[in-house]
Amino acid sequence: QVQLVESGGGLVQPGGSLRLSCLASGFAFSTYTMTWYRQAPGKERELVASITSTGGSTNYADSVKGRFIISRDNAKNTVTLQMNSLKPEDTAVYYCNFYRRIVARNYWGQGTQVTVSL
Repeated sequence: QVQLVESGGGLVQPGGSLRLSCLASGFAFSTYTMTWYRQAPGKERELVASITSTGGSTNYADSVKGRFIISRDNAKNTVTLQMNSLKPEDTAVYYCNFYRRIVARNYWGQGTQVTVSL
């Protein structure tokens, strides 16, 4: 079965960095666009960054452009999110995601907590 397992979250001071990883299994990872979402308490889940199946194209939320970098390693079935210059407003649970059109279903990892605070 599909598994998406995020790791790398934690507590970091403003201006610091974290690297999130998502390990995927149970599906043809290399054929899917992968996306990072985040959700802060009381807020809607929002798209943070996405990367196409071969890694040839990326897109980012305006709020993280220039600070975050998404990448993938199809040989390892991983997608990563390098987060730099972190701000308190980046505090959220971060989720790894892909969408299967044939079943109209989003798949999500369990999430990893990122807290940016003094």
